[in-house]
Amino acid sequence: MEPQLIAIALIVPFVVVFIYAGLHEYRRYKSEGRAKYGLVYDEETGTTHVTGIPEDDEGYDPSDFDPSDHNEPEETNTQRDART
Repeated sequence: MEPQLIAIALIVPFVVVFIYAGLHEYRRYKSEGRAKYGLVYDEETGTTHVTGIPEDDEGYDPSDFDPSDHNEPEETNTQRDART
C-alpha cells in the first residue's frame, strides 16, 4: 500500500470527527447562543467533567477540592472478604 494512502487513512477519521464536532457546536450556537464552558464536579461519583454552565454560575475550582468531602460508597463485608 502506498504511504500516502496509509497517511490519508489515518488522518481522515480525525478530520471527520473534527468537522462533525464543529457543525454540532455551530448548530448549538445558532439555537442557544453563546455558551460558557467550565469544569463541573459531580459529588455523587467524585468526578469532574467539562460542560456548559450558566452565565451567572462559576466553574469548579480544583484548588477548593477537599478529599474528605467525597461520598465514598459503603463497602460491605462480602466485598471486603472477596478481595482477601
